Amino acid sequence: MAVDPALVPRIPLNDGTSIPQIGFGTWQVAPEDAEPSVSEALRVGYRHIDTAAVYANEAEVGQALAKSDLARDDIYVTTKLWNPDHGYDEAMRAFDLSMGKLGLEQLDLYLIHWQCVQFDKYVDTWRALVDLRASGRVRSIGVSNFKEPALRAIIDATGVVPVLNQVELHPWSPQTALRELHAELGIATESWSPLASGQLLDDPTLAVIAEKHGKSTAQVMIRWHLQLGLIVLPKSITPVRIAQNIDVFDFVLDADDMATIATLESGRRTGPDPDEYLELGW
Repeated sequence: MAVDPALVPRIPLNDGTSIPQIGFGTWQVAPEDAEPSVSEALRVGYRHIDTAAVYANEAEVGQALAKSDLARDDIYVTTKLWNPDHGYDEAMRAFDLSMGKLGLEQLDLYLIHWQCVQFDKYVDTWRALVDLRASGRVRSIGVSNFKEPALRAIIDATGVVPVLNQVELHPWSPQTALRELHAELGIATESWSPLASGQLLDDPTLAVIAEKHGKSTAQVMIRWHLQLGLIVLPKSITPVRIAQNIDVFDFVLDADDMATIATLESGRRTGPDPDEYLELGW
């Protein structure tokens, strides 16, 4: 089973580029699983692959890209700078290391993984990303897990608005206020842990909606992200689920479905608060 990649909408970004609305996430994908799972994702229709330095699987993601018979321009690749690499020079070195592992000459999107406000280096780090974009080595630059003060600080310091902010987002934590800020600033919202790290897969409310549409709860949640205009990054290493997670274009959640899912909001996170997080390892 495969999905025509043309069915996946592309979200326009504020720098004139665009990004496939569904991407294949590789967080917590072990190195030995990364190459086969990314290869399978590309086979069934994904054209957007998301990795990060700290995931320790950039090299294996790069192997899958190299083995693919798809043209380089047909695959959108994101990676991220890890926390100890905050700072201008450090960010430049980290980017070179990631690109060497991925085996790429140009990256589609580079993100600062966490704001790390305790370091107070995120502005200098952002300046490095701005210069990397100016050099042509990366097409687009953005952030991940940034809150409003840090977002406004990097924009005020450089005049450059991130193309997107990748944040934990799922029915428990729909990030409504942050999404409103993103809309005001022209920043796209990208969802990590879109299924609440699997903790919502057995939710009875979602199960009723899934039965109504003849779909899985995962497919219902992914469809919910799409209909909210979010970029979504489901992850699996199981081939059938990899395929199911992109097979979400033959049904639509109606207004009642969306209202019912909204009742699940609790503010619960599956990951840390960005203001408190300063992990140097993973």
